[in-house]
Amino acid sequence: MVLDPLDVLTNLEKVIPYYQAIFSADEQRVVGYEVLGRIQVNHDVESLGFFFHDENIPDEYRIEVDDYILHKALNEFIDLNDSEILLFINRDANLLMLDHGESFLESLLEKKEDGLNLNQLVLEITEHNFLGDMEQLYHLLTYYRTYGIKIAIDNIGKSSSNLDRIGLLSPDILKIDLHPLRLTSPLQSYYDVLYSISLLARKIGATLLYEDVEVNFQLQYAWKNGGRYYQGYYLDKPKREFTQRDASKIRLKHEFQRFISTEKKKLENLYNFTEQFHKRIQQSLLKHDKENDNYELLLNKLSVDLDDCCFRIYICDEDGFQQSVNIFKKDNWIVQPEYHMKNWSWRPYFLANIIKMRYEKKGFLSDVYSDIETGELIRTFSYPLNHNHYLFVDLSYEYLFEEEGLL
Repeated sequence: MVLDPLDVLTNLEKVIPYYQAIFSADEQRVVGYEVLGRIQVNHDVESLGFFFHDENIPDEYRIEVDDYILHKALNEFIDLNDSEILLFINRDANLLMLDHGESFLESLLEKKEDGLNLNQLVLEITEHNFLGDMEQLYHLLTYYRTYGIKIAIDNIGKSSSNLDRIGLLSPDILKIDLHPLRLTSPLQSYYDVLYSISLLARKIGATLLYEDVEVNFQLQYAWKNGGRYYQGYYLDKPKREFTQRDASKIRLKHEFQRFISTEKKKLENLYNFTEQFHKRIQQSLLKHDKENDNYELLLNKLSVDLDDCCFRIYICDEDGFQQSVNIFKKDNWIVQPEYHMKNWSWRPYFLANIIKMRYEKKGFLSDVYSDIETGELIRTFSYPLNHNHYLFVDLSYEYLFEEEGLL
């Protein structure tokens, strides 16, 4: 049913708050509720998302409906009388800044006299929709924090979020949208952005909340990628009442146990593969011991031994300067002399990995990453040749795909 904005304004008494539960990984129970606007139309309940996102509707009308929902929700939250739960409140940052956030704070302070604990409130804003002065918004949010109000940035991953601006606002919670994971084949860039967001969250001390969890594999992805909180239809649909905190505890505990078992098996496979590949490199080097001082000849020999699994082999010193040519496989193996003496120490973790090999005196397998030249997902196996030189073997996507648990 298509509603007209006037239907909302003239039937304000039919506007009601709905609550969608947010679950925690550490306790497998409800940790908070997000307030969502709904309106009763005959025997149906319709979302008010269209109303709040329509910029053609005058600001004062949207604020009026928002405040009406907030008033009801705060009263019901006070009656819930649970000091451990959080209430997530959405606000359009552009509307919030019309009076520099004063009316919103006044509404909260009024309810404080009725027993509302502001430490249990989380203000949700969408950073990429904000058109005003970011410094002023930062100062307002900082002011809100003095009252104990927490800040969440919403819809990260859905649109072009600016990580610098998010870092400036320094939110307590980052809400990552997982809807793109429902696509048949999300672009690798999407996963790269989520990884960057998880690094930012760790740096600024923010908690990750994955939203729009609609199927099991999204929950597993969120669990594996640093998510402490989860929200979505797969876990709980919005309701008029507050979901019981332990309603899904047994189910979530079972799901997380399955994730743990799967991840442990994958890590065991990685460990076993690493041990076996280390022995394979070791044996190959022993076989070509006479060529160990002639790196180009050695790499040509290794390319024959490793033809089934890799597409690039080279040798660097401990400072990252390449001591050999590249041996690179297209249709056939070719020599790339232009790579000799290039430096790779700028790459993330390069020097840390060198030190790791120096002290542990054994090879190891990198994480999956996108190769700069080919754009394919690969892993690199690194191996200490001697006290100063290290062998790098880039494993192809095709090989990783065939091996269990390597992608």
